[in-house]
Amino acid sequence: MVYKVLLADDEQGLRDITKKYLERNGFDVITAKNGAEAIAAVDKNVFDIIVLDIMMPEIDGRQVCQYIRTKYDVPVIFLTALGKEQDVIQGYEIGADEYVTKPFSMRELLARVSANIRRTAMAAAAAAAASSSAMPVAGDLSINTDSHQVFRAGQAID
Repeated sequence: MVYKVLLADDEQGLRDITKKYLERNGFDVITAKNGAEAIAAVDKNVFDIIVLDIMMPEIDGRQVCQYIRTKYDVPVIFLTALGKEQDVIQGYEIGADEYVTKPFSMRELLARVSANIRRTAMAAAAAAAASSSAMPVAGDLSINTDSHQVFRAGQAID
């Protein structure tokens, strides 16, 4: 499976190098050069992870992250030059899953992207297994063992 990454950073050189590195490692990467483009991309695509600079024009990365958290459940990695403890804590408080400061190692970024995708995929698989085990099915009958309800062809039976 090819995972889809949004990479939003206003530094074109960094954006290009990071995109190429992630693509060489099997990811499908869409880029954005500012916060407005990032929000538009998030609303048009389904991403497995978002790598987001904080200091971008138009809409900064913090605001983009806050927007994402109101609508989507996707891991967000801040990739930024802001490395003070206060900046890092604020990043986590507004919804970042990871915080990587520039300059950074491409290998470390790749490891963090992969780890977050792996964790999200495992959580989704566990949730799917739990929901399927809570609804045994026989023909058009199903039973929700959590709510103790029986359904025939999707309709609740009293």
